[in-house]
Amino acid sequence: MSEPLRWGVLGPGRIARKFASDLAFTDEGIITAVGSRSASSADKFGDEFSIPNRHSSYEALVADPDVDVVYVATPHPFHHDNAKLALEHGKPVLVEKALTMNAAEARDLVATARSAGLFLMEAMWTRFLPHVVAIRELIARGVLGNLVTVNAGHG
Repeated sequence: MSEPLRWGVLGPGRIARKFASDLAFTDEGIITAVGSRSASSADKFGDEFSIPNRHSSYEALVADPDVDVVYVATPHPFHHDNAKLALEHGKPVLVEKALTMNAAEARDLVATARSAGLFLMEAMWTRFLPHVVAIRELIARGVLGNLVTVNAGHG
């Protein structure tokens, strides 16, 4: 990647703060905008993480031309509507878990993303842990045989 991915954070709460703190450890992305339901909340988050573009509405955030991808960090009952808003504005979306409240909402987001040719993903970090990647590779190679049930702990 020649330029870092420019993130817009939709919903500047506790989880968004963790995302912003962790993103600072990479060279692949920067947060260029934050959107909130209030200007004061957007400004507080923007000040904390030196974010140049602050928006007092989610609509303004997804319309920001300086945003390449949107991270949805609102409470999960709002994930469907917030992610759909970003997708409808042509933005790829990473949605904090849970992706949606139910399967119908998830299918709707997937259909919307596919029809627009956009990336959509639930922010399930465990999928990328080295041991989880290794287990998926073992399963794909058939090393573990024909799995019927898995009972596993994480920790």
